[in-house]
Amino acid sequence: MSKVWLLVTIAMMAIISVTKATSINYSDALAKSILFYEGQRSGLLPHSQRMKWRKNSALQDGHDINMDMVGGYYDAGDNVKFNFPMAFTTTMLAWSVLEFGDLMGSERKHALEAIRWGSDYFLKATNSPDKIVAQVGDPNKDHDCWERPEDMDTPRTTYYLTPQKPGSELSAEIAAALAASSIAFRKTDAQYSKLLLVRAYKVFDFANKYRGSYNNSVGDGACPFYCDISGYMDELIWGAAWLYKATKTAYYWDFVKSNVQSLGSFVEFGWESKNAGINILVSQWAMNDSSSASPFISNADNFICSLLPTSSTKSVSYTKGGLLFKQGASSNLQCTTALSFLLVVYARYMHAVKKTIHCSNEVADPTRLIKLAKSQVDYILGKNPQGMSYMVGYGAKFPQKIHHRGSTLPSMAMHPQHLGCRDGDQYFKSDKPNLNMLTGAVVGGPAGNDSFQDSRYNPGETEPTTYINAPFVGLLAYFNKPTLV
Repeated sequence: MSKVWLLVTIAMMAIISVTKATSINYSDALAKSILFYEGQRSGLLPHSQRMKWRKNSALQDGHDINMDMVGGYYDAGDNVKFNFPMAFTTTMLAWSVLEFGDLMGSERKHALEAIRWGSDYFLKATNSPDKIVAQVGDPNKDHDCWERPEDMDTPRTTYYLTPQKPGSELSAEIAAALAASSIAFRKTDAQYSKLLLVRAYKVFDFANKYRGSYNNSVGDGACPFYCDISGYMDELIWGAAWLYKATKTAYYWDFVKSNVQSLGSFVEFGWESKNAGINILVSQWAMNDSSSASPFISNADNFICSLLPTSSTKSVSYTKGGLLFKQGASSNLQCTTALSFLLVVYARYMHAVKKTIHCSNEVADPTRLIKLAKSQVDYILGKNPQGMSYMVGYGAKFPQKIHHRGSTLPSMAMHPQHLGCRDGDQYFKSDKPNLNMLTGAVVGGPAGNDSFQDSRYNPGETEPTTYINAPFVGLLAYFNKPTLV
């Protein structure tokens, strides 16, 4: 009997050990996911800056066109300010606060600070009549160097849109960001909220009046880095939907309804395609108005069916470890976090009206959607075949050699001397962990077979981006205090 009890005890200890190793602290992950944005800040850093290894950078941005473009975010591991994904990031941070801000506790303050760092920048980008700044920094020159943002000596070219060089997708996404942010600040800073909304009107008008793709206007500054493949109508509809949510002005709702048929596939959502997000966002009010339901509710339902692992209409795959995987995505977790965010948001809307979804071979209730989203969040935070968190600084095991210039190179405090374009190569090639921890950064994530190569040479898996984290902020807030109401 003693041997049996010994084996039972060992087995129980193993189970307890695994449970501890994979237990999820959503509150800690939430705080870190927001802190990450301080590591991506460009410009003059405030005294409240918590990620201390970062210092002021790019303080002359906009100087080449006589505009103040200091501020904003670096999108990923490079030192360019790509306004298209930055605007989407700001929109999603605002949406996270609108849906889940009441569940964030003390972190809501920091989430609003993260939004404001983006919205302040977009006020600058749209401050000149008939000119909208599209991007700051020459990406081709920047990507040829491995240097700290504090040291940048590559061209800080300012790319901008005009009536003759339009960019409807970028302008409309900025309008969405400003409108969503205006709602987020409505209760805490009414004057700032109004300023954002007034600017959103003007920027949407610019986007709609002067139609064209920023691919052509920005040229090789946009492509191949952040090309818009799906066209600009989804952003125009997205921007109008957010303006309607912010104002309840019939003009914007009419715009959405009259143009929705121009959308392509409804299963995509991210910085490049807003289709699924439009249907989920609009469903909040369409569910309560039968005259407005078509085609938004059916599109949203079909989108959900396309994500369910056992659905016959599934359009995504799942790894053996259970991760939602989009074939061809260069940074898969951007898809996982964005689509999971929509799952939770729609589940809450469904719950409010006691709705279920009838897919071709199964019925899905709100709880089904929540469980699927939770499985994705938990996978990212450590419940996966690698037993590792894909958020830097969270858990006992996480990526150590992420593809990120500032994190890789010695801080200004450690090495105050200038590091030139190629001076960082030795740190990039090193087998040692990064010198600075970019706490809260969610990286691109594992491959389709659940393997992960922790290497700076593998940006698809180890590079963090602002738009991976943005929907994850909302997800973590929800699962920190899960409730369907």
